Amino acid sequence: MAAELSNILRGTSEALRDILPIVAIIAAFQILVIGEPMAAFGTKLTGLGLIALGLALLLRGIALVLLPAGQGMAVDLARRGKLALLLAFAFALGFGSTVAEPALFAVAAEAGRAASLEGLIGSSAEAQEAFASSLRYGIAAGVGLGIAFGALRIVLGWPVTPVILGGYGVAAILALIGASPLSALALDAGTAATSVLNIPLIMALGIGLASTIGGRTPLVDGFGLVALASLMPMIVIMASELLL
Repeated sequence: MAAELSNILRGTSEALRDILPIVAIIAAFQILVIGEPMAAFGTKLTGLGLIALGLALLLRGIALVLLPAGQGMAVDLARRGKLALLLAFAFALGFGSTVAEPALFAVAAEAGRAASLEGLIGSSAEAQEAFASSLRYGIAAGVGLGIAFGALRIVLGWPVTPVILGGYGVAAILALIGASPLSALALDAGTAATSVLNIPLIMALGIGLASTIGGRTPLVDGFGLVALASLMPMIVIMASELLL
């Protein structure tokens, strides 16, 4: 217990150190450009401490639970030798971890409001929520497809560079020929879909597979899943716009 508390305290101090540059920039602009004292300084200082503690707890939880669990399940499934089961797990892992992604919630909600202002959907709160939910689930499905395809790439031993470059080429072509108002949103969706919750799981899956399958190396073959998870939602959204 004492060792774990020490880890949390060390993580909190490291988080404070990491966010101090942001705080320094905000303070410099507040003093030098705006020229006014910062309102509710004590409250903001307390919030800063809570952010650091929250980051420390989150990162410690990821190290204790998400990374070992994801890697262990990937190893167990690879040893079973059932490709369909492995791909189903990869899709479910990507879909489930992305639906709960806070950054994606924010992007989807803003997209719903923007679409309402543009007249693409109704102005009611229900219409905006329905649009945001459809977008969120579509993006999550794209991440699931990307991770499943990435797992297949590791199993078959395909090099990552042609796959990633080819995928971005497809996304660029879809953006050019579609000219959809959602193209810019699709490009942002990939980044919003991958963040602090699902990236550790995605990396654990890739490294676990590459370390288990013969002829694969974790460094060369285990990485690249995050790029595919960011890429596939772009393709899914823009392709959906062309098909619908």
